[in-house]
Amino acid sequence: MPLYSYTAVSSSGEHSSGDQEAPNERELARLLREEGHIVVSVVEKDSRKELKILTLINDSLGAISGVPLIEKIVFLKNIQVMVGSGLSLPRALSVSMAQTKNKRFKNALSSIKEDIIQGKTLSESMEKFPNIFSELFSHMIRAGEESGGLDQVITNLILQLEREYDIKAKIKGALVYPAVVFVAMIGIAALMLIVVVPQLEETFRELGAELPATTRAIIAIKNFLFSFWHVLLFAGIAGTVGYLAFRRTPRGKRMEARVFLFLPIVGDMTRKVNAALAVRTLSSLISAGVPIAQSLEITAAVVSNGYFSDSLLEAARNIRKGEKLSETLQKYEALYPVLVLQMLEAGEETGKTADIFRQLADFLEAEVSTMVKNLSSLIEPILMLFIGVGVGFFAISMLQPMYSMLRQIN
Repeated sequence: MPLYSYTAVSSSGEHSSGDQEAPNERELARLLREEGHIVVSVVEKDSRKELKILTLINDSLGAISGVPLIEKIVFLKNIQVMVGSGLSLPRALSVSMAQTKNKRFKNALSSIKEDIIQGKTLSESMEKFPNIFSELFSHMIRAGEESGGLDQVITNLILQLEREYDIKAKIKGALVYPAVVFVAMIGIAALMLIVVVPQLEETFRELGAELPATTRAIIAIKNFLFSFWHVLLFAGIAGTVGYLAFRRTPRGKRMEARVFLFLPIVGDMTRKVNAALAVRTLSSLISAGVPIAQSLEITAAVVSNGYFSDSLLEAARNIRKGEKLSETLQKYEALYPVLVLQMLEAGEETGKTADIFRQLADFLEAEVSTMVKNLSSLIEPILMLFIGVGVGFFAISMLQPMYSMLRQIN
């Protein structure tokens, strides 16, 4: 039986160390936990393999429950540094509570700190806050606590959070420019219809000018908006509320997922974003020691598209029946890139599924970054063309009657 050197922290925050024989690191962590200790580091004396255990993490879903994703990333890194430097877990939590400005997050950390002082494990404390700490992370933390290897778990979690934040930031960045331009166009159009068009309309009426069809169309639009603006405002608010309510229903989620999957350009990006998130999450869970079927069920709750969730849940059921993951996902070639299916099959044959998933996630995330960059380059000229057509149509519609009157005078 191998001999291990360990360092542990008690529920009161006191550090202790010693040597103990155990069949493996997981069993050693279990024995120490029964004695009221949480393992901080384990060294197998024969192989000198050191496994640091750090405690406290965050979820991977970004700004859930009012806690921004970037704040969670910073918090997790701070916890890693402080506990790794020898601070007790309760003390590290106190420092993190003082640093965060988010009240909901601060209250959660305070509750977790009290639970740990009373002898509960970190994973048990985190499960009290499912809206902040997702099922994904509670399972990973529990697996790490049982195995004595949370160091790698924390590393994987930080990497996952950073990659998720990076992808979301790039997608949002690509959408900021068209959103700003669109809002500006609406504002300018409203200003023209409210200020410029009424004045020109009055001038044309006084001069008795014959108006072309385009000018009459703009004036008709102005009159309609002036007469029914309250109806349009109510319809807009009601439509927005109705859409938000509908998309919360199973049918609404399904329909929205289908639309995003089959839209040109957006559909390909949706597939790759969800595939990258799925394989990255599976890699983290499997590396932490979570069973593959359970990892698939947790990942199904992480991905945003319902069709991906269905495929992962079916895969979990089939794996419990003895099928391979690659065999199940072959039915979903429309969702997963061919490369994912081929490399998954190779990973199952070599027994390196977690490593294969990690490499696939890196590849897919790089492809998403390239697609977002190309999308930004494509949107700009399209917007410029759209703006040019709109401005040209308005200018011609308003100036054409003036030119007609000038020709009549001459």
